[in-house]
Amino acid sequence: MDRKKWKQLLVYGLTLGASRVAVAGCFPLIPGVFTAALLVEINPTLLLIFSLFGMALFLPVQAMAKYGMAVLVTAVAVQLVRWAMKSCRTIVGAVIGGAATLILTIAGELLEIRNRGSLWMGILESIFVGAFVLLATPLLYGFMEQGQARQLRRRVRAPENGQRLNSYAEAFGGLSRLFSQMSHKKDQFAAEEMGRMQQEITARICISCDQCALCWERENSPMYEMFHRLLSSMETLGMPREELQEEFSQYCAYPQVIIEEALGVFERARLNMSWYNRLLENREVIAQQLDAMAYIMEDCAREYVDITREQGKLLAGVRYRLRERGGQVREVHLYEKQNGRLCLQLTLSAKWGSCIAVKDLAKAVSDGMHKTMIPVRDSKTLVGKEETVLTFEEQPLYRTLHGVARIPKDGAQVSGDNFSFLELEGGQSVITLSDGMGSGIRACKESEMVIELIERFLETGFRKETAIQMMNSAMVMQGEDGMFSTVDMAAIDLYTGVCEFYKIGAAATFIKRGDQVQSICAASLPVGIYPQVELERSSVNLKDGDFVILVSDGIMDFLSVPDPEETMKEVIASVQINNPEKLARLLMERVLLFTGGKAPDDMTILAAGIWER
Repeated sequence: MDRKKWKQLLVYGLTLGASRVAVAGCFPLIPGVFTAALLVEINPTLLLIFSLFGMALFLPVQAMAKYGMAVLVTAVAVQLVRWAMKSCRTIVGAVIGGAATLILTIAGELLEIRNRGSLWMGILESIFVGAFVLLATPLLYGFMEQGQARQLRRRVRAPENGQRLNSYAEAFGGLSRLFSQMSHKKDQFAAEEMGRMQQEITARICISCDQCALCWERENSPMYEMFHRLLSSMETLGMPREELQEEFSQYCAYPQVIIEEALGVFERARLNMSWYNRLLENREVIAQQLDAMAYIMEDCAREYVDITREQGKLLAGVRYRLRERGGQVREVHLYEKQNGRLCLQLTLSAKWGSCIAVKDLAKAVSDGMHKTMIPVRDSKTLVGKEETVLTFEEQPLYRTLHGVARIPKDGAQVSGDNFSFLELEGGQSVITLSDGMGSGIRACKESEMVIELIERFLETGFRKETAIQMMNSAMVMQGEDGMFSTVDMAAIDLYTGVCEFYKIGAAATFIKRGDQVQSICAASLPVGIYPQVELERSSVNLKDGDFVILVSDGIMDFLSVPDPEETMKEVIASVQINNPEKLARLLMERVLLFTGGKAPDDMTILAAGIWER
């Protein structure tokens, strides 16, 4: 017999023994213990049998009639509530138990079958029964659930799988280092390459010349030095110097033919060097992607800290409150994330074929956890009779609202600027603005690709730095000339209020706090130019009511003032409004006053406000 059945037998024994406890001639523990056990969903038939058997052994006939009817009425009423409401809350059960006891007391007084006491004693007894049920039910539930944590714990990734992921991460990291160290970029030709070019030229031209033996077979022939100077001049200037050509004609019968052939050979060698360097750039890109894969594997190998066993009592309270709302919990697991936040995973279903709103379950979880818990994004809204896995996490301290104002360049069909407002798991709100070089459809497609790649990488779980680097790698490998885009990103931690800024070739970003405005500037090249992106990062602690404002280059470049950043700060400070959408529009209207109502370039303003919940 397992531990749970032994505990049920103990509860049956308590129900039986409740008939031995008398208080001022009353036996309130009989309906109290029975109702609490009934709410914990112990077999009602056996409960009724043991209760009646105990009353038959220890109570007089009049008391047995009263309390026997009380427990019977309680059992029927609780089952009716469960049938109608699909669940029975503890407070409802306490009211039913107390009311049934009071009703039977009044009936006994009216029928004069009670041997002692009075009506006021019955009222006190019913209050005692209700209070006992409220206090005893969660304790009894915790007692029944104690020791069941191992059965309720969901299997987590085996330790050896984490070790294997770490091994894979090390392997990918080693491949990345190998690609990086394999070779280095070449800016000039080595001596042996110069020698091979000389041999190629002489093999094509000099071998058919009658004076070949005179020019090359003598050890002190000046042709070796002349060829070296000729090729060095081509490497430096692209063409041999005129004085070098005149000097070369003094030693060679066919100087023009030699020079033309040398130019052809040198151009092919330079083309080969360009392709070689391009291959090295692709190797660097691959190395960066391997690094990113290694990071993701290491991150997957770092399991959340499993604190289910340590928080057994807390989770028992959660299961108890979920059961009150009609949920049948099969598995429960509590994690502590790397940032210290709690994450609760449940596998549950609705009892009696009903449906339960997830928002009601979230309230039950919050009550049990003693902190506000919310379902993760894209969770189901209803839980039915089929088992469902739900994940709840701590509610962030802050929330954000966004607004945007944008105008395409005069004469352009679409704007070359693209933006994104992204809510990530873990309480991150990410705002991204990309300005494609130029304007029109081509610039729009370029910046749209940048935004889409960043969104995909961030949603997959990459860090912001890694996502930007991976996106830059993809843009470099695309290899389309003249297509570059800026990246301006603000990532707000909604738990702490810390905002991190990542800028690549982007215009200044502004932070508005009341009448004070702070600017964040950076100087770097756009993405897609070099394999290794120059990423500038800074952070600011935001407070309740702050605004983060991102603008494209079209805003700052055409203010037509000596110091556009200071002017923009004054414009932002002059607008006093708490609506991000209206703030962005008013700022755009103020900027158009400086440009005479025209849009000489694509103009975009993003505004995000942060408030405490």
